[in-house]
Amino acid sequence: MLSTHKNMQIQSLHIGKEQAPLLVVDNFVDQSQWLVEQACKEHLVANSPYYPGIRAAAPARYRQLLLQSLESTLIDAFGLPANSLSFSVCHFSVVTTPPQQLKLLQRIPHFDTPERDALAAVHYLFEGDQGGTAFYRHRKTGFETIDKGRAPEYFRSLEAENNGPNLPKASEGYISGDTPLFEKIAEQQGVFNRLIVYRRHSLHSGAIPANASLSADPRQGRLTISSFIDCC
Repeated sequence: MLSTHKNMQIQSLHIGKEQAPLLVVDNFVDQSQWLVEQACKEHLVANSPYYPGIRAAAPARYRQLLLQSLESTLIDAFGLPANSLSFSVCHFSVVTTPPQQLKLLQRIPHFDTPERDALAAVHYLFEGDQGGTAFYRHRKTGFETIDKGRAPEYFRSLEAENNGPNLPKASEGYISGDTPLFEKIAEQQGVFNRLIVYRRHSLHSGAIPANASLSADPRQGRLTISSFIDCC
């Protein structure tokens, strides 16, 4: 059975001018190394045109633990209009794509969905300095979050910038800090057994340093559990 760590610590933060909520949970799972070993047993494959790496489904008991231990905390922290939550995605994920092979949409921040009450979670399961997750503001529009009302203006702005001189070049690789198009407003470092949760409409990107290991071996690479959590 999976269980939470006896020294689990929870911080409720707010980031940027829009004060988007961000939950940070340190020392989340007591059996964190077991999760790493489980990832090694899985057949991780590239199954998304957007994620720059390989993935496989995480154990059902992991999803159960997260909801059992954090469901009420998430509902309160994000002001969700729900009494219960569920997962639509929960994957072991390992970044493996070389910087020079990234597609354009992988070189800029993104949002996962325009729904305000949809959450994303990233559980870091790697050792060493392999980056974390950064959050951004789009300079032209000033948007830090993209809901349904903002989406048309945001995409028009991106399209107008597609032919401009500030479009990130393939040689620039993973986004790292401020750029002419985006301003970094916050970053959470990837610390082993740290879990972060944020709204999926926040502009964000993996913070992948130039010296990050892009190994496909979960013991050596940038292993996380990436989840989408929804209101029931």
